Amino acid sequence: MTKRVLALFFPMVILLFLLGCQEVDEDMLFLQKDVSKELPLSDKPIINPFMGYAPCADCEEEAEQASMVYVDVTFRELQPNNEHEFDFEGIEKRNFLHRWRSEGKHVVFRFVCDKPSKTEHLDIPDWLYEKIDGDGTEYDMKYGKGFAPDYNNPVFIEYHAKAIKALGEYFGKDNFFSYIELGSLGHWGEWHVNYEAGIQRLPQADVREQYIAPYLEAFPHAKLMMRRPFEAAKAYGFGLYNDMAGEPESTATWLDWIQNGGDFNQTMEKGALVPMSDAWKTAPIGGEMTSSLAMDYLIKTNIEQTAAMVAESHTTFLGPKTPLRSDDRYSTDGLYRQGTDTLLKSMGYRIGISKVEISKIHSSGIVAAELTWHNGGVAPLYFDLPVYLYVLDKAHTVQTCSLVDLKLTSLLPGKTIKTTTKIQLAREIDSSSGPLVPAGTSICIGIVDPMTGRSAVALANDVSIIDGRMQLHQYS
Repeated sequence: MTKRVLALFFPMVILLFLLGCQEVDEDMLFLQKDVSKELPLSDKPIINPFMGYAPCADCEEEAEQASMVYVDVTFRELQPNNEHEFDFEGIEKRNFLHRWRSEGKHVVFRFVCDKPSKTEHLDIPDWLYEKIDGDGTEYDMKYGKGFAPDYNNPVFIEYHAKAIKALGEYFGKDNFFSYIELGSLGHWGEWHVNYEAGIQRLPQADVREQYIAPYLEAFPHAKLMMRRPFEAAKAYGFGLYNDMAGEPESTATWLDWIQNGGDFNQTMEKGALVPMSDAWKTAPIGGEMTSSLAMDYLIKTNIEQTAAMVAESHTTFLGPKTPLRSDDRYSTDGLYRQGTDTLLKSMGYRIGISKVEISKIHSSGIVAAELTWHNGGVAPLYFDLPVYLYVLDKAHTVQTCSLVDLKLTSLLPGKTIKTTTKIQLAREIDSSSGPLVPAGTSICIGIVDPMTGRSAVALANDVSIIDGRMQLHQYS
């Protein structure tokens, strides 16, 4: 009888043991094997922060398709009534800045004192015009009509400095205003005037410095940029912008200035432009698409040359003139959509992870994740955003995170960087088998924009995304 009981008892014990093991297999996994795998890189166009197209902020339909918006403000718009009041509320409202900030978009900004148009007008306030006794030139020429102030006027210089200071105090507290194009001097703030039409030439370098200096203090979190490679641009580490992007002759001249320097014919200064061929490695290159050629020609007929010029310039962004159009245009013109995407892929950074290695380094369940980073773009990311490694449970709730030691600004195109980050993965320890990991646990990576506190950078990989974070591995 005893033997029969035992014969029935032991199979039941074994069955219960196996059932128990099955329950552990479904809910908890033993952390035993190391992980080593290569991640597929993507060639798809990516809309990422601080790069790409920057359409006008007041063009909502176009701005919705980009990660940046372009804002220019005239002196008159900033201080329409008197020297003591600044219309920041009006600027924000006209450009939907509260909306764009909440959506994580960043701003390319330019302050303008002279904007030619079809009608007679002033782009400086009436009260300032009176204070400088109308010192300047009213014009009606091929660019349009307007008023060019005498930039040598000390009163104008004084009030310009106050205006930039006020702009910085209001908009310069973080990197929402990410790229500041100087701005201030010449037609459209492009540091040139049509002196052949009788307009006084731009001031010499010592006076121009008085227009540059206020920006340095006003926007400490932004990247400053100039239209040409002036000595000041090199000295201060500024970026550069080309407002004729896509036009072969003008772009070739601009690239020659960057490579070899040259004279500044606006002021008759010899050697005022200096070589800055490596500027793109530490400061952004931007601009906007030329108005001298039809957009269809740039984006469809001549897209290969257009994209090549943009890539050769190490361009990070283009705006406000961009090929972005309504969805209806894209749905009826596939070639235009293709060209728009091709040009986007020729700009900025394309950061991806080519290899992941995860190894157990401690019996308590701590692992080390070694990641191989790659930049397949034409420029670096110019802001050192924090990079985090995350552990998520099967409900995609963050269990823990660790800061990754990676300086994104140093990840130049074609360069590879390896990082190793430790993180607590397992939460339970089995006395005989070691760390246990809940099934469905994921290790993810995220690059956070401090302005929003959210993971914002899409990596150039064909891998699952969880709440903006890229999944490196899932334990299942």
